[in-house]
Amino acid sequence: MPQNELVRRAARWICEETAGGSTDAVPRALLDEAGMRFNLSPNDCRMLEELFSGRAGGNAPSPNRDAADTGNNDTSC
Repeated sequence: MPQNELVRRAARWICEETAGGSTDAVPRALLDEAGMRFNLSPNDCRMLEELFSGRAGGNAPSPNRDAADTGNNDTSC
C-alpha cells in the first residue's frame, strides 16, 4: 500500500473520530493514536499534524489534497 494512502486513511479516521465534536484543533493524543493505528512514519505523522493544525481557523488543507492525482475524493471531513 502506498504510504500516502496510509496518511489519507489516518486523516479520514481522525475526521470520523471528531465528526460530532468541537471545531477546535485535533488533540495531540488523537494524532498520536492515528500514527500508531496506521503505522505512520515520523514524517507522515508530521504531515498529518500539519494537515490538522489550522483546522479551527479553516486554514488547513483538506485531507484529500492528493485526491485529484488519484481520483479518490472520499477523504474530506
